[in-house]
Amino acid sequence: MRSLRKLSPGNVSLGKVWLGKVWLAAVVINIFLSGLCIANGHVPADVKLAQDQTFTYRVLDEFTSVDPQVVEDVSGSEVVRDLFEGLMNQDADGKLVPGVATGYEVNEDNTVYTFALRGNAKWSNGDPVTANDFVYAWQRAADPALASPYQWFVELMSVNNAGAIIKGEQPVDTLGVKALDDQTFEVTLSAALPYFPQMTTHTTTFPAPKNVIEKHGDEWTRPGNIVSNGAYILTEHIPGERSVRERNPMYWDNENTIIEKTVALIINDENVALTRYLAGELDRTEVPSGQFPRLSKEYPEEAISFPRLCNYYYTFNLSDTGPEAFKDVRVRQALALSIDRNIITEKILAGGQSAAYTFTPAAVAGFAPPGVDMAGMSQAQRDAKAKELLAQAGFSADKPLTFEMVYNTSDSHKKIAVAMSQMWKQKLGAEVSLSNMEWKAFLEARGNQGFELARGAWCGDYNEPSTFLDLLDSESGYNDGKFASENLDQLLEQAKLSTDASSFYTRVEQIIAEEMPVIPVYHYAGVYMMGSDVGNWPVNNVQQNWYSKNLYKIAE
Repeated sequence: MRSLRKLSPGNVSLGKVWLGKVWLAAVVINIFLSGLCIANGHVPADVKLAQDQTFTYRVLDEFTSVDPQVVEDVSGSEVVRDLFEGLMNQDADGKLVPGVATGYEVNEDNTVYTFALRGNAKWSNGDPVTANDFVYAWQRAADPALASPYQWFVELMSVNNAGAIIKGEQPVDTLGVKALDDQTFEVTLSAALPYFPQMTTHTTTFPAPKNVIEKHGDEWTRPGNIVSNGAYILTEHIPGERSVRERNPMYWDNENTIIEKTVALIINDENVALTRYLAGELDRTEVPSGQFPRLSKEYPEEAISFPRLCNYYYTFNLSDTGPEAFKDVRVRQALALSIDRNIITEKILAGGQSAAYTFTPAAVAGFAPPGVDMAGMSQAQRDAKAKELLAQAGFSADKPLTFEMVYNTSDSHKKIAVAMSQMWKQKLGAEVSLSNMEWKAFLEARGNQGFELARGAWCGDYNEPSTFLDLLDSESGYNDGKFASENLDQLLEQAKLSTDASSFYTRVEQIIAEEMPVIPVYHYAGVYMMGSDVGNWPVNNVQQNWYSKNLYKIAE
């Protein structure tokens, strides 16, 4: 998802779990029971629970929305996963477990998935959750009238007719989704997609209450109006300050939910957030850049770092509104080469992040980063090559390269931008101006190509390389730089039809390294201060899809 912003084939073997046209009843029961086991057994027998079951955490910015079909950032998606529940969820290791669906069957060519919905799933107003709620939500996500930032995700899932509907060429009721009855939801794909079930954990696919949306319009997500089907309901939202969600008594598994209330506090300054955490006001906050080594020594049980399925990059505006200099691949290559990523990861961030020379993080299941020339060079070799390329492009001390780089307001983003601009100044003589923007203004500027070089970050929507590489497809809704490569598009399309897409993904990464439409900077680590009284945080889930209903607070 767009952020900072978003299950691998190895996690759930479709060939072993679902075969043919019949239910594998034993496996369905097995998966369902494992889900209940997580709910009933996520508190060890020797743990004494705290009397106050409130979880409070910090977010950097006001989230974009809590509408499942509109939200586009990580912090908003965290809220939506509590308020709403889709077909499938993830456990603490990122594996699929039942959500509203207790299981699914798939036809012989893996193009028709049929989900069985639990009969006791309810909306917070007591109405039953039915297959029609999913039909409505998926059609709504694809509908050009909504203009969802994530409508492209429906096409990415290969749902039949999605592309034509998004382009306005077919009506939304031709989308390949159908309610066979109240508890049976059928999805028809235009092509077999081996990781399709993993994609149903994404917020875009969550059900939506048609009657409530039609009654309240754009205000349907406000506290008092909103009706949701997840473990929590939205009880308070003060824009720019706080958001509160509390247990939903109508949730089908409410009796196994322990956290009573989850509070998200918007704190723009990460150092202020750390101070408030140390004062006991927060249960979780991000570690400010550069402070993890100190904090891990002072608070060894609270400072944690683990791999995340996220990348950090800068994107060039290659549209007609972008700088003419960036149309020259030699300029893009020079800028990418001359960044000393080790300084950024080891000196500025110092929290376990890794230098990035590919767009796709190594944490993606089954992904082996391909060798690219830049990764095999020393920094001195990169710098020498960068100077050579920039000179070939016609830039010199008498004609310096000038441009603006923008980032959303954050102390860490500022430190990284300052470091990069200084590297370019010292090594290439480039004159770079810096500009920061508040989150929503930043998203709008990026989406409308109102930038020259802009910060980007992406957290995988599912655990497979295409969740990153598809961002650079010429038709992607998040291809903000408007890079276009017919070869790359074709490779991504071929990958979707292949039983082994690794060679296609390798070639796509090589095209990115050759054309450099984006500058990969580093791959994320989850670097948190986490209260020692917080139980069951899913550190082994690289997507960090967490659910308040699976957490608990321990008595001190």
